[in-house]
Amino acid sequence: MSDTRPAGIAVLDFGGQYTQLIARRVRECRVFSEIVPFSTAPSGIRERGARGVILSGGPESVYAQNAPRPDMGIFSVGVPVLGICYGHQLMAHTLGGEVSPSEREFGAAELSAAQSRLLPEGKRRVWMSHGDQVLAAPQGFAVTAQTPTCPVAAMENVESKLYGVQFHPEVSHTEGGQEVIHRFVLDVCGCEPNWTPARLIDEAVAEIREKVGAGRAVCAVSGGVDSCVVAALASRALDDRLTCIFVDHGLMRLNEADEVEAVFREHYDCRFLRVNAGEQFLGALAGVTEPEQKRKIIGAEFIRVFERLAREVGECDWLIQGTLYPDVIESGNPMAAKIKSHHNVGGLPEWMRIGVIEPVRLLFKDEVREVGRELGLPDTIVERQPFPGPGLAVRILGEVTPERVRTLQQADAIVREELRVSGVWDQVWQSYAALLDVRSVGVMGDTRTYENPVVVRAVASEDAMTAAAVRVPWDALERIATRIVNEVKGVNRVLYDLTSKPPATIEWE
Repeated sequence: MSDTRPAGIAVLDFGGQYTQLIARRVRECRVFSEIVPFSTAPSGIRERGARGVILSGGPESVYAQNAPRPDMGIFSVGVPVLGICYGHQLMAHTLGGEVSPSEREFGAAELSAAQSRLLPEGKRRVWMSHGDQVLAAPQGFAVTAQTPTCPVAAMENVESKLYGVQFHPEVSHTEGGQEVIHRFVLDVCGCEPNWTPARLIDEAVAEIREKVGAGRAVCAVSGGVDSCVVAALASRALDDRLTCIFVDHGLMRLNEADEVEAVFREHYDCRFLRVNAGEQFLGALAGVTEPEQKRKIIGAEFIRVFERLAREVGECDWLIQGTLYPDVIESGNPMAAKIKSHHNVGGLPEWMRIGVIEPVRLLFKDEVREVGRELGLPDTIVERQPFPGPGLAVRILGEVTPERVRTLQQADAIVREELRVSGVWDQVWQSYAALLDVRSVGVMGDTRTYENPVVVRAVASEDAMTAAAVRVPWDALERIATRIVNEVKGVNRVLYDLTSKPPATIEWE
């Protein structure tokens, strides 16, 4: 997708846990949104052609000495500005209002609102998450909402195009929260709802054609929805000048490599190469236990394979891959803390010579699925569960060996089989088994065992930025545990991971 951003909303990131969710809610209005550093100058906002600005929440206090603060000119940049939580307090503090500590308020609260540009009149439940609050709005602002404990739960200065809310409209627990976003984006900012799958397809195809020119390209495919959508876009753009390459790195799920090849043979009319590189990848990973090092090694080995094959198939200068917006965010862009390197972002080696095209790098997973449907891809592709590019290497804690890969493949197959018949499969965004690098004592056949535990993970999510454990029926979990310890050699204990994201990530590494 072109790096020329369409007019939309710039979301200034102050480190809030819901920043990515704000961006997604804007896009649900069919309007482009982009997360940018809180330090972005007003000139940067104007250069992006933004029609509005949203100031995110954040963990700091606005009156703290080292609190993140934007350029003062952001409040007079000429487009509407909405502050949410920390952004609301920042607006009040900067423009002469009063902000002070309050009783920590996390969870639902009853909001009483007057009729305003953003809020319909009446009472509703909203989601709060703050330890400070605005006691007095700046001069020229009207207070438009309160809660029993928060005197300025919303405020606005229509003439200056400035709006603030203490609650989180982006969170689903807030009643009518999307309406608040909708009113700001479409009514106040006047954005056009033109961020559509058809537009995304046209822009992605045009980008690929422009960059590749009269040359050739290879496309990295894994069988997942991201790479399948990217392959379809690249095929539309380049026709017979594209070669799709599936690298079987020996870290796929049980029988998955054959399934991926079958999908491409059936649904794609382009050159397809399958490369069996298990020995190469597992050899490079021998003795490695640190997660970041694993990802970087895998990223480097992928590039070695693709650069070699690019020369063999006809001097290709470009590698097309399915990097997503969450990949970029989590790999440590300037506006977010680094969580982990994705093998296709932070894991790419500096020495690589081939150019990279990432047609969906501005999209969230649900947007990629929409593009896939618009392209006419079948549900077997579009609705497929996400699978990490490094594969089972980030689900095997500790050293990755051929024996440990086989153990995890067998356990993971049991998890997927039983979840499909459990009645919760349609609720699951991602599910898998992870093999831990510890051992526990057990008893099997009157004999003491000292073997590895397996952790089962099944989460529900919309975009992988947040996730919650699925309530798998107890009898299904019992079947999974019984089958794994009986059928998988080297495992004597099965656990179920109940942790949400945050604080955990979906993957264990």
